[in-house]
Parts: sequence; C-alpha cells; structure tokens
Amino acid sequence: MRGLDFSSWQGLLTTLAGLALITLIGVGIRLLVMQTVQERRARENRQINERLRTLIAAYKTLGGSFTGDLDVDPTHLRDLRQRAREGGLDIVDDGSDRSRRIRDAVEAALSDVILLGTDDQVRLAAQAATDLAAGRPVQTHALVVSLRDFIRGVLDLAPIPVGLDIPRQGPARPVAAKGKGEGGKGEGRGDGGRGGGGGVGAGVGAGAGLGMGAGMAMDPDRDPSR
Repeated sequence: MRGLDFSSWQGLLTTLAGLALITLIGVGIRLLVMQTVQERRARENRQINERLRTLIAAYKTLGGSFTGDLDVDPTHLRDLRQRAREGGLDIVDDGSDRSRRIRDAVEAALSDVILLGTDDQVRLAAQAATDLAAGRPVQTHALVVSLRDFIRGVLDLAPIPVGLDIPRQGPARPVAAKGKGEGGKGEGRGDGGRGGGGGVGAGVGAGAGLGMGAGMAMDPDRDPSR
C-alpha cells in the first residue's frame, strides 16, 4: 500500500490499472494451472478406466466357468490335425475345436494381464503362459482370485467375505458359432426369389410380344413396314 498514489485522478487511475493487471495475471496463472491439473486428472482417469475394462474382460475370460473341465488344454491346432490324420479322420472333432478356441481366448487374456496387471498378476500370467508354451495344462483360478480382489478394490467394493466358499473358477466356454447351413439356405431362397422375378419379367415380355403379333394378324390391311 505504500506505493499506491491516490493524490490525483491520474495516480488513482494508474494505481487501479496496475492492480487490475496484477489481478488478471494472477487469475490467468491460476486458470492455466487448474486446466493443466484437470487435463492430467482426466488422462489418468481414462487410463484407469481402460485398464479396468481390459482386466474385467480378462477376468470374465479366465474365470467364467465354475463347472466342467477347468484346465486349459495347451494342444495346438497342428497337433490336433496330426492326431486326426493319425486316427484316419478328415476333420477335427467339435470337442477339440472347442478346446482350441478356449486356449486362444485364454492366451489373449493372459497377454492383456501381462500388459496391464499388477506385479502379482503379471507373475501368475507369465507362469501360465510358460506352461501353455511348454504344453502343460494350466489352471487359472489363482490369477482369477487376484484379478477379482484387485477389481473390487479399484471399484471401492467390500472384499469377499473370508468364510464364503466360492467354487474354483476356470476359463469361460465359448459360444458355438452358427453354421453355414442356415446362410446357405437363405442365399438359396434369395437366388430363387431373384430367379422367380426374372421368370415373371420374361413371362410379361413374352405375353406382350404375343399380343402385338396377334394384333398385326387381325389387321390384314396394315403395312408391315410400319
């Protein structure tokens, strides 16, 4: 306050202009800092949401089953085809194809966990991937439990009660894809419809030609060159 001059109108205006400029600079710096903090927070939230979404998808893939065979069959497709050829079969049976699709889904989920999981989850996923590469059956229950606890903690959910007995979890069974028989029937119907349309058009054209020929035959005085 010692440098302020209120002795004249010119000094008062200069003092007010200086105060307004300083205030404007302070507000601008504050807004810039707040915008930077908000952008960083929004980027962190997007990263957390993307990580959580990926880990939830991996959890559903690795622990979507409570019954049946909960082990992941490490057999490759080339091994299945080799077994089919040795057994005199032309194709691989449905059960083997189902095991292969489960294995492919588990491999993709393990890759996501290795990329975005915690240290404990990365270690469990790496061990499971090593067992798959070595041709050993894999169980995913321990990794599923770790993912479940982590996801519930991030979502601020209460932990699973200690005394609650939850069955062992294994990889989800893929949904069987629709065969090509239905599509072939649909295509056949579509081709038949198009063929029927062509037949109708041809019939109309033929009828018109016959009608014109009959008219000319009924008028003997008409010049054919017209």
